[in-house]
Amino acid sequence: MPENTAGKLTMEKLVSLCQRRGFIFPSSDIYGGLSGCWDYGPVGIEFKRNVKEAWWRSIVQQRDDMVGVDTSIMMNSKVWEASGHVTNFSDPLVECKDCHLRWKADELTENKCPSCGGALTEERMFNTMFKTFIGPVEEEAAVVYLRPETAQGMFVNFQNIVNTSRKRLPFGIAQQGRAFRNEITTGNFIFRSREFEIMEFEYFVKPGTVEKWFDYWVEERFNWYLKLGIKKENLKLHQHPKEKLAHYARNCTDINYLFPHGWAELEGIVNRTDFDLKQHAAASGKSMEYFDDETKEHYVPYVIEPSLGADRAILAFLCDAYEEEPDKDEIRVVFHFHPDLAPIKVAVLPLSRKENLAAFAKDVYANLRPCFTTQYDDTQSIGRRYRRQDELGTPYCVTIDFQSLEDNMATIRERDSMNQIRVPVAALKNTLLAKLSGEDLFVLPEGGKIWKQSGND
Repeated sequence: MPENTAGKLTMEKLVSLCQRRGFIFPSSDIYGGLSGCWDYGPVGIEFKRNVKEAWWRSIVQQRDDMVGVDTSIMMNSKVWEASGHVTNFSDPLVECKDCHLRWKADELTENKCPSCGGALTEERMFNTMFKTFIGPVEEEAAVVYLRPETAQGMFVNFQNIVNTSRKRLPFGIAQQGRAFRNEITTGNFIFRSREFEIMEFEYFVKPGTVEKWFDYWVEERFNWYLKLGIKKENLKLHQHPKEKLAHYARNCTDINYLFPHGWAELEGIVNRTDFDLKQHAAASGKSMEYFDDETKEHYVPYVIEPSLGADRAILAFLCDAYEEEPDKDEIRVVFHFHPDLAPIKVAVLPLSRKENLAAFAKDVYANLRPCFTTQYDDTQSIGRRYRRQDELGTPYCVTIDFQSLEDNMATIRERDSMNQIRVPVAALKNTLLAKLSGEDLFVLPEGGKIWKQSGND
């Protein structure tokens, strides 16, 4: 893999590239945008889907101790009262006395306005939940909140899931979904937004085993990033001091990433104890106890919660995969995405738009599309098209040239090494499938024989 080039990447450069190549656009762009909101473009939505699917595959599909749910964004307001969000989900806010901009107090390094240098007001707590009303009458009884996290939907469904899934402790409930926080300040691209997606799960364990499982999930979640290509030197663990813990937490370790704006939280792993289940049991009058078949005990489980913002994960994967390298008189920009995450797996590039060659290339494209997210590109020179696919992070380009019409062969060009091999068109699909799974193979169509390939051989 290429060396770390994080020092060359600025957030401004990344934002420009993401907008130019269809990853991410400012929301409501033609009206000047909306602070803290972003839209994913044609390439970005594929990348986002791949990140979310990689998480779901690792957490739910490949484990037998995890189930998934999809709970409502709006919930009975009593949920948020019981969980403590109505009284505790707040940030310290200060306002500049001169320009009247508002800031999150605990993120300021000086006691003055970062914008104009003016004096600041005293701190006051600002609840960051979005409040709205359900039904046609705006009265207090109809108040609901847009969820600031997905966790509570899993806690209030605990007994439903135990009864229907028949899972035994330890087991987890996973969820991906939209969340909303009325942040005092947003910024650093998609790092902090007001509307975002969370990927998190609640892992329920027997009291007395919680520390073992906490350590287990810290290691598991750290290794997940390494498996998908994040460089180890760009990750570190940060344990929260006791005085900084949330009201529901006994222990918390963050996985921090070295973003262009510095080290910041990527994912948090929290020991939530039995706080949430007991709060909902007390507020609802419904039992949240678990019956242990082996010990014949009734108890309220403890909970480990790894919580990750999908958008922050996307930002980390974008930053870590980015590289600039000299290319004659220009700079080659490439995203070295892990194949599982790459938004486009294969690009089909005909050397010419001439009718016979274009028809041949479109047949190849049609045959590959059911197997991969594939793009057809016949605009500009072949070199320009390679560079465009490098900027999209496409692992493999398939070039169709005039010789292809005679020998029924195509050229596969590999993104990271830029090596090329000639492959029979009939073997393209299997060869690409093998390469995307990590095998450096050339798969012959006849008899399923497999041959090693290297360089331009």
